[in-house]
Amino acid sequence: MSLKNAIRSIPDYPKPGIIFRDITTLLADAKAFRRAIDELVQPWSGSKIDKIAGIEARGFILGGAVAHQLSAGFVPIRKKGKLPHKTVSIGYSLEYGVDEMEMHVDALMPGEKVILVDDLIATGGTAEAAVKLLKKLGADVVAACFVIDLPDLGGAKKIEALDVPVRSLIAFEGH
Repeated sequence: MSLKNAIRSIPDYPKPGIIFRDITTLLADAKAFRRAIDELVQPWSGSKIDKIAGIEARGFILGGAVAHQLSAGFVPIRKKGKLPHKTVSIGYSLEYGVDEMEMHVDALMPGEKVILVDDLIATGGTAEAAVKLLKKLGADVVAACFVIDLPDLGGAKKIEALDVPVRSLIAFEGH
């Protein structure tokens, strides 16, 4: 079974020239979903990981499953204004503007070992901001994990420049 084959590619979405990599087909395929989670978990099986941080929204699905498998807690990283308790936030740039993400101030303790999880890394702006946000609260960010890497867009290199190893299960050339 190929994880790459379980992902739907949608040309010209959200704009002409972009190929959108849709993981909903992977999530709907029980065997592919299980394999993806097993592969994300494998390097840390038997290790002490305190928390898995997932980026809204697909990172919640994947990160929750990874947290369960590693017997770790789960920390949601959300868009500004979505969390009910006191938060810490960070701004970041997008291709088309600026946005903010936040997490609860008490979501983790300084020194806790945390793995960041999301479905895809492209330009890396969102993941870079998430790593900085986690480190702002004192997390030891052990790794950033993604199902898909778009290496031509350089996002993984941005995360590695923050001294955080990147693990991706598959790569698609181009964008």
